[in-house]
Amino acid sequence: MRFARLALALGLLLGISASAAAETVKILVQSSPLAGSQFYAVAEVWPQIRLGDRLTLIREPENRHDRKAVRVEWQGRQLGYVPRAENRAVARALDDGEKLEARVSRLREDPDPWRRVEFEVFLIL
Repeated sequence: MRFARLALALGLLLGISASAAAETVKILVQSSPLAGSQFYAVAEVWPQIRLGDRLTLIREPENRHDRKAVRVEWQGRQLGYVPRAENRAVARALDDGEKLEARVSRLREDPDPWRRVEFEVFLIL
């Protein structure tokens, strides 16, 4: 709820009413490369993924490699993870029940798997 309170305060400072803010405010939380894509379905679904496609963020608190792990899926297919160095805020927001939305923000054919897919995470009010 920490993100929601901050966003609501920002909306009020910008002159957006609480009811309007709840319907219209989308705040960028972070932009990240997709981690681990070489191990999951990115190569298989690459021709179908488009900029702006919605991604699903799923917490994995029992992940043996990272207790703050957040899995990234596209249409039910695992693509990878939020990078470990950048997953703390997203994991906390999901644990707190915040409404987050993730979207594909960049696609490029690159031999480096860390440069192939980038995504943005938004807090929705």
